[in-house]
Amino acid sequence: MRAVVLPRLGTVAAWRKEARELAQHGVPAETVTWRVGDGEADLFAAPPAPLDGPTREIRLPREAVSGLQTALCHSDPERFARGYAVLLALSEGRLRWGDRADPAMRKTLEQEKSVRRDIHKMHAFVRFRELPPQEGRRAFGAWFEPEHHIVEAGTPFFAKRFGDMDWVIATPELTAHFIDGALSFTETEAESRPPEDATEALWRTYYTNIFNPARLMVKAMQSEMPKKYWKNLPEADLIPGLIRGAQGRAAEMQARMPTEPPKRREAVARMLPQPEQAAAGSLEELHQQAEACTRCPLHGPATQVVFGEGPPDAALMIVGEQPGDREDLVGRPFVGPAGQLFDEEAEKAGLDRRQVYVTNAVKHFKFAPRGKRRIHSKPDAGEVTACRWWLDLERERVKPKLIVAMGATACLSITGSGANLLKRRGQFETAPDGTPVFVTVHPSYILRLPEEAKAAERQRFCDDLKTALASLA
Repeated sequence: MRAVVLPRLGTVAAWRKEARELAQHGVPAETVTWRVGDGEADLFAAPPAPLDGPTREIRLPREAVSGLQTALCHSDPERFARGYAVLLALSEGRLRWGDRADPAMRKTLEQEKSVRRDIHKMHAFVRFRELPPQEGRRAFGAWFEPEHHIVEAGTPFFAKRFGDMDWVIATPELTAHFIDGALSFTETEAESRPPEDATEALWRTYYTNIFNPARLMVKAMQSEMPKKYWKNLPEADLIPGLIRGAQGRAAEMQARMPTEPPKRREAVARMLPQPEQAAAGSLEELHQQAEACTRCPLHGPATQVVFGEGPPDAALMIVGEQPGDREDLVGRPFVGPAGQLFDEEAEKAGLDRRQVYVTNAVKHFKFAPRGKRRIHSKPDAGEVTACRWWLDLERERVKPKLIVAMGATACLSITGSGANLLKRRGQFETAPDGTPVFVTVHPSYILRLPEEAKAAERQRFCDDLKTALASLA
């Protein structure tokens, strides 16, 4: 057995140097023992002999190097032997970094995660106390008890963040010194906690005032700030009392909440869109009322409302999604590219557009500007719900014997669900008021298909329209 003794300072760097040299000479992992400092020697370990013979190049992925070095900061005494075994397997191509099927790799990754979490907690829960200044520079000290050996890995964060002052972070094993811009480490000789300073009382007062009892979640708080860190936090002894009094403080906060002045409430109410009065009259009168609709924000950027058109007693109602760019400019439904495709296939199916009522689930054009172009955007559920009011009024006036819902938005507005459109296509469903509803795709869906697929899909759409007509007959 070959024994490797690592120093207490610079442990990971020393392991990396030793492990690389051993791996270059192909020394098996089971023939090496590892320990830190001058602990009890291995009775079966041989004196370290010079390594000779041919060597090989050791190359590891960058993430593997970083992950191994982090995992070696763990408190597990077997970490060095495991890390060397993983290094050998990676370098020989027997293992891939991140392969959790390998027990050693899985353990290494778990320990890497644990160390990173401990470093994060160190950054969050180190509390500095001011010390007498040293040569004009402010000096601070802190005592922290980490779970793992993270002092050398975790303290460079403080050197970057507090580079304008001197400080010391002491732990049970190592102490980090940042003096005049230089970071160094020594072994901790005895526990030395810095004395309380004048800012501690101020911090405790601040913590008490920012503690929000109405949002208290004890388990979540203890998950982020485990109790093992509390003894070194100046605010920790306040937490139990704050938790006990949280319910009463929350009630007091609610009682002290200000009431809104009546005049302001009235002013805000006047600024909000007012609900429409119950609409009455013919389809033409409904169209005129819809031009002043403000039920959703789409009325703002759109050019105009695009209401339905067709005979007021049509037996068939065609419902699409929303107006497109062309419809928005002209003010009529189904006159753009999708409408032209619909007209062509409807004519093949024997459907006379002049005998049907055509409309959309949403009456205003929703778009996103792209330079000089306006790109179609799908209406969300709130906009569909807001505009359903008008579609329901159209259905009440027309009283169609059948509704053809083209696309998911139309299905959502009429049946309450726009999901699984392609599975529902070609089927008859029932609206909440009992009206039969035939489900098919929207013509714009066909326009977006590759050229080689359009012909077959157009024929299928035409067949859908024939099925709808046949049901009316």
